[in-house]
Amino acid sequence: MAALQPTSLSKHPLSSGTPTQIFGSKVQSGDFLPTQFRFWTSFRSNTGVKLKASAEPPALTRELKGDERKGIMEMESGCDLFDKLKNGFLSFKSHKYMENLERYQALAKGQAPKFMVIACADSRVCPSTILGFEPGAAFMVRNVANMVPTYESGPSETNAALEFAVNSLEVENVFIIGHSCCGGIRALMSMQDKAQSSSFIRSWVIVGKNAKLSTKAAASNLSFDQQCTHCEKESINNSLLNLLTYPWIEEKVKKGMLSLHGGYYDFVNCTFEKWTLDYKGSIMNGKNRVVVKDRLFWC
Repeated sequence: MAALQPTSLSKHPLSSGTPTQIFGSKVQSGDFLPTQFRFWTSFRSNTGVKLKASAEPPALTRELKGDERKGIMEMESGCDLFDKLKNGFLSFKSHKYMENLERYQALAKGQAPKFMVIACADSRVCPSTILGFEPGAAFMVRNVANMVPTYESGPSETNAALEFAVNSLEVENVFIIGHSCCGGIRALMSMQDKAQSSSFIRSWVIVGKNAKLSTKAAASNLSFDQQCTHCEKESINNSLLNLLTYPWIEEKVKKGMLSLHGGYYDFVNCTFEKWTLDYKGSIMNGKNRVVVKDRLFWC
C-alpha cells in the first residue's frame, strides 16, 4: 500500500463541498475511493473519540486512553468558554450596538470621556459593571491593587495612561477605585520590610509602602485582616497624594479643571464609598495627609 500523507485539518472533507485533499487523494463528486477516513469528535454524547476507516482492518479503530480523553475534554471546555464569549458578543451587537448605532458610530470617530478610572485588576471588580460606565464614558487602566506611583518613580503603564487621559483627552475626573479582600494589599501588608526578592509583585506593591506604614501606626491593635481592610482605603488616599506629584495634574487641580476622587467597593456586602480630595486642605496639611470632602456611602 502506498504511504498515506497527512493533510491539514482545515481541509477536512466535512468542512466544504469543494474537492478536498485527504491523505494524498482527492475526493470528487461520484469518485470511488477505496479508503475514506472519517474523523468525528462528539464530545458530549460519546465517552471517547474513535478513528474509523472503511475497508481497513479493525486495528485502526480504537478507544482513546484516559490521558487522551482528558485532553479532549479540556479542549471541549475551552471551546465552551469561547462559545460563551461569542454569544456575549453577538448579544451585545444585537441589543446594544445595533440599537444605539448612531452613538457607536460617533465613538468610532473619537472619544471624550469625563472620567479616568484607575481600578484593580481583580476579576471581581469591573468598574463598568458595578458603576454602569458605558463605552466612551471612562478611560480606564487596571493594575494590581489600583496603585499610582509617584512622578519620580519613572515610566509605567499607569502614568502613561494618566498622561494621555489628562493632557490629551482632558478628562475632568480621576477616580481611583479600591476594593475589599484585595490580594495586592494583602501582599503589601505581608512583606518583610528588609526582605530581598525578585518578585514583580513585590516591586510593584511597594508603591503603597506609605499606606502600610500609616496603617501599622493607626491600626496596630487590630487583627491582620482588619489591618488589610484599613490599608485598602489608606492605599487609595496614598495614590491620591501621589497624583499631586505630577506637575500637570496638580496644575489642573489647582485651577479647578480636574478633580481627584477615591472609591471603595466592598463586594462582600455590596456597598460603595466615594470621596473627593480636598486639594486646599491637603496642601495646608503638608501634602502628606489626605483631606477629603463630599464623602458618600451607597448601599
